[in-house]
Amino acid sequence: MSAASVVGSAPGALRAADGDPGVTGGDGTPGAAAGDPGAATAAPDASAAAPGAGAPGVPVLASAAGSTVYFPPRERYHDLLAARRDDGFELLADLCAVDYLVHPGRTLPDGVLPERFELVVVLRSVVARSMVRVRLQVPESDPEVASAVDLYPGAEAMEREAYDMFGIRFAGHPDMTRILMPEDWEGHPLRKDYAVGRVPVQFKEAPGPR
Repeated sequence: MSAASVVGSAPGALRAADGDPGVTGGDGTPGAAAGDPGAATAAPDASAAAPGAGAPGVPVLASAAGSTVYFPPRERYHDLLAARRDDGFELLADLCAVDYLVHPGRTLPDGVLPERFELVVVLRSVVARSMVRVRLQVPESDPEVASAVDLYPGAEAMEREAYDMFGIRFAGHPDMTRILMPEDWEGHPLRKDYAVGRVPVQFKEAPGPR
């Protein structure tokens, strides 16, 4: 059985929607979410590897490469990370944010409403050479999610960067301050509506003939 087939049968899981060649549904048709073509499909154990394992009711999709993508609501984000860590995904390899202000039409599983911001987290099992991804919708009106630092201390700097560049706050973070820009900087430079600005340049007259 393919990983995508498991998605269709896992409790609480949603099948991939047609339209994106990066994902296949249980019947082999193209699905909706992108995956990691380099990810291995092995996992710490068979039950932990199954899409939806440790997260009943959380919408999931599977990429064509077999990696699982979770779409939890904000209130279940921290619990999902804790469950996956306990299942053997001991490394938070990446945490970043995306601003979909100018690209609101992305495809998501049924029941998942798109928000302006999306937090993307990559978890890996070093021993089993396996990967899962978490995509969390973050509303512009209240851009705050639970910090993962208590579960994955290496997320400390990544969360600060997401705050600095996108303005997403992480509740419970030990040092929710900027990391790239000065503390008195106004705005968040990677937001799509952030003014590009300009630096005044002074030109001198060309020197006369010698």
